[in-house]
Amino acid sequence: MNTTCTPVDTERTVLYVSSLPDQDLTRFLAASGWHAVHARSTAVAERMIERDNIKVGLVELPSDCTSQHLSALVSCMRRVETNWVAQIAPGQSENELVSRFILDYCFDFVTRPWLNERLVFALGHAHGLSSLRHPPAAPEPSLGRHGMVGQCEAMQQLYRRIDKCGVTDAPVFVAGESGTGKELTARAIHDRSSRAGRAFVAINCAAIPPSLLQAELFGHERGAFTGALQRKIGRIESANEGTLFLDEIGDMPHECQAVLLRFLQEGTIERLGGNGQINVDARVISATHVDLDKAVEDGRFRSDLYHRLCVLRLVEPPLRERGGDIKLLANYALSMYKQDGARKLRGLSSDAIVAMSNYPWPGNVRELINCVRRAVVMSEGRFITASDLGLPETENGPAVTLAEIRSKAEKDAIEHALQRHGYKLSEAAAELGISRATLYRLMHANRLHQEPAGGRAPNANGGTDADEEAERQAPSLV
Repeated sequence: MNTTCTPVDTERTVLYVSSLPDQDLTRFLAASGWHAVHARSTAVAERMIERDNIKVGLVELPSDCTSQHLSALVSCMRRVETNWVAQIAPGQSENELVSRFILDYCFDFVTRPWLNERLVFALGHAHGLSSLRHPPAAPEPSLGRHGMVGQCEAMQQLYRRIDKCGVTDAPVFVAGESGTGKELTARAIHDRSSRAGRAFVAINCAAIPPSLLQAELFGHERGAFTGALQRKIGRIESANEGTLFLDEIGDMPHECQAVLLRFLQEGTIERLGGNGQINVDARVISATHVDLDKAVEDGRFRSDLYHRLCVLRLVEPPLRERGGDIKLLANYALSMYKQDGARKLRGLSSDAIVAMSNYPWPGNVRELINCVRRAVVMSEGRFITASDLGLPETENGPAVTLAEIRSKAEKDAIEHALQRHGYKLSEAAAELGISRATLYRLMHANRLHQEPAGGRAPNANGGTDADEEAERQAPSLV
């Protein structure tokens, strides 16, 4: 059996992990079209998997297998790129530790004696499933750009606008709901700009008490107020020649807005307790989940500051409007945090994908990542299910066809037109842009009456509309 560290052909290769090589097994697998490579320890097995991307593993569990032995195998077998088949002794599957280990980390198991068609079938099945998960000819799609994950049209448009904002020093305002990634956008703009090699200074205006925000932004001199024991450089001054990101600018107190406006107009600041002007060259990017237009209208935000900040405006799309990006982000989060769980996770189940697609995600990307991370820890199987995610159940009504939707819309339009015109067919038909004969035919098809419930609709003279009377006497056109 091969025990060297030379690269191997992984297409029909099985990695055999055991304390001793098995020549009979090697010959049997070779006769069945498999190339076996041997690893005496999990450390060697991990290196071989990482180097050669081996898709199928065969691990021998000794008859006196202990929890310590199984724990040593876990780090190797949690790697999702390899499907493992366990070799066990007769009756060993009744051991609770062994059975749980197989359920959590193995694709299948074979019982001694294992030099038979059952082993060949298990290895072939494991290899086939792995090939489906990783199509050999298809390159991995790009997750996105600018350090962000997303491929939908809304995100592609955002990427293009980030590129445009990067070539100018004009202030940028980023609007969007909480959790959509506004700071990521601000950093992407900074990284694309001529200031990329300089500081990116971020401050959350909502996280600092109003009484301290001005000192945090502009700094202070020693003795400027009680507790000011030494000079402190403010965030604005720290961003000199770089980028200043003002997050949640909509929550900035009114008194701070006036001082910030002066900095934007003149490019100078004055530390609290100081008496000298300090020139600062900082590019300002601001963001908030607050509707600034309404805040200006209500007098909560200065209109002159608003126009200074919103020279360029970007809008972060909410997660519920990003379609397939939900699945993309969920798999990305799973790849980041899958090591947090106690079990080897293969991925997300189909019902989990459906549940995530139907959920409105009020917390957006931040909520999705936290949801997947929690599911990694709480899941009890190989795949994260809808119940693991803890999302509220959605009421799935009966499926509705496109024809049914069109028919209902047509019926509602006719009924509303008739009601607006007192059930006068000539006027209703004119509004709908059809002839009276066509309207009569559609009413018959949709089982609509020519008069409202309770009697005929009176015309302007108090009688019955002549057109309706004529229609009632006309032969059916259906």
